[in-house]
Amino acid sequence: DNMAETNVKKEFSVDFFVSLKITQLFESGNDSLKKATLAKLRRGIGKKPGSMPDLWDITLNGLPEERGGEPTFIEWAAHISLTLFALHQQGKDTRTQWMNKKGELLGIALRKLVVSEEDEYRIKRRFDQFVTANSIEEVAHYLRGLIQLLKAGDVPLDYARLARDILFFQMPDVRDTVRLQWGRDFYRYTAKKEVE
Repeated sequence: DNMAETNVKKEFSVDFFVSLKITQLFESGNDSLKKATLAKLRRGIGKKPGSMPDLWDITLNGLPEERGGEPTFIEWAAHISLTLFALHQQGKDTRTQWMNKKGELLGIALRKLVVSEEDEYRIKRRFDQFVTANSIEEVAHYLRGLIQLLKAGDVPLDYARLARDILFFQMPDVRDTVRLQWGRDFYRYTAKKEVE
């Protein structure tokens, strides 16, 4: 099964899929449709990929064909990213305050919320819970809390890259590489800020 996942990732780019879905949403001229789609996606938060038929078009349409009873790593990555993007976008202007921004990696985005030592402790504690989660359901749960912090702080995130990170995080042989990158981003941004 893991071999099949590895083969799929060579041919399929979950980051491109998520980027495409978010771009289509952004470029949709119909504001009420955009809002309705985002509201629908928010209802999928914390649910299993594929469990809500009204989300299939957004979260499954265009993914590689699969067989079997459980959601694939790619399906989880796309579902979590798209539903949490909708949470992040909630209450923001869909024309002027788009919460998806290329290059805003998770560690860097979270670091931008740190103003005091108390912030650092609070945010780092929640970040640690997320990066040490073992099941994909736990990952989704803790990530939701982090996205709520970013939403409150008006800090955007690169959701295509997040999807890719979530995909690889599910693979035990590369999970630590993803953790290392998140840690580097969190602390590299600080060092850069102090140098300026």
